[in-house]
Amino acid sequence: MELGSGNAESCSEDYYWPVLDLSGTPTRLYHFHHQFRSNASSSNNFFKGVKWSPDGSCFLTNSDDNSLRIFDLPETCIHLLCVILRDNVGVADSFSAAIMVPEGETVYDFCWYPYMLASDAATCCFAASTRDHPVHLWDAVTGELRCTYRAYDAMDEIAAAYSIAFNPTGSKLYCGYNKTLRVFDIARPGKEFSQYSTLTKTKDGQTGIISCLAFSPGSEGLLAAGSYNRTTALYSENNCELLFVLHGQEGGVTQVMFSKDGNYLYTGGRKDSYILCWDVRNTAGIVYKLPRITADTNQRIAFDIEPCGRHLGTGGQDGYVHIYDLQSGEWISSFQAASDTVNGFGFHPTLPLGVTSSGHRRIGLEFEDEEQMQENCASVWQFSCTWQSSTIVAANSNTSLVNQIGNGSWK
Repeated sequence: MELGSGNAESCSEDYYWPVLDLSGTPTRLYHFHHQFRSNASSSNNFFKGVKWSPDGSCFLTNSDDNSLRIFDLPETCIHLLCVILRDNVGVADSFSAAIMVPEGETVYDFCWYPYMLASDAATCCFAASTRDHPVHLWDAVTGELRCTYRAYDAMDEIAAAYSIAFNPTGSKLYCGYNKTLRVFDIARPGKEFSQYSTLTKTKDGQTGIISCLAFSPGSEGLLAAGSYNRTTALYSENNCELLFVLHGQEGGVTQVMFSKDGNYLYTGGRKDSYILCWDVRNTAGIVYKLPRITADTNQRIAFDIEPCGRHLGTGGQDGYVHIYDLQSGEWISSFQAASDTVNGFGFHPTLPLGVTSSGHRRIGLEFEDEEQMQENCASVWQFSCTWQSSTIVAANSNTSLVNQIGNGSWK
């Protein structure tokens, strides 16, 4: 199966990069909740996560009705020709989802093909793992199923992946299971895979369900895996050799993310009030902790690092997005994104935008008014920024950032 080149083309042109001003409150550009509820099988349907596409042309949402939705950014927003401020976001959705993919069961994880470009239909796809199903590779243009990657347990039944991630070259798909990692060749769908235990021969190592995965952008071949057993481990990509295990998360780990230079690792867990920062060059202890309001929820509460690599934003149960300075670990600012738990947050890869998703399960509750309905919603935000040359940004942060500036940047 051919998805396209796994190597980004070098760019000799000088691009201008948005350096975000995160001290103020961003402007809400777009808002969504009506169509999401009208297509739901339950009146208490809620968003469970959101992720920008690698080229920034759209974003993908997951919701409790077991559906994945793609929202394309309007041309006016992408080219920054005009800004539409919707003061009354409760009147109607800003625009409709371009694609809706109904999965049969609960979605455990989803991720974009890393070299997705809207101008190249072959690369427009994403993977999703669901309960009691194989990993599905979906076409992001047509919404059709391209292929599946199937793993079987000892009873010869389908084993569902709890976490998935493409490797940096986009050639392989890594999947997390109970005390096991399985690796599929993207070009060979079906049931052929390599399998690796997360335990050593002496039964040490990482136990529990592998709940989240992330590759380092700065160190080739380094894979981080979080477990519901409250540990994070680092592996070699080539043979999944266990390098070391990090202990310190108070809840099951739900997200792992490397810094832009690959020197630091950030981990967050369910029912855990802190995002932990680790120096992967020195694993003796935690560098610092970033507090957030997540102590009373089993939900995955997502965080993200802005493209320049200086700040981290995270959601929480308080309905706010909190921004932290990663050099000092200090809180910078916050803004209210919803009146409910903000479970998804992401910085746009090339524009001064952010996206949030919110909501949580309510048993036996019907919404009485528009304000309550907006608790389960998604929004796109615009941050204030200054535009700097990509060469200036690289000099002030890290050189690996320049390699990420390509077709999605705007002069």
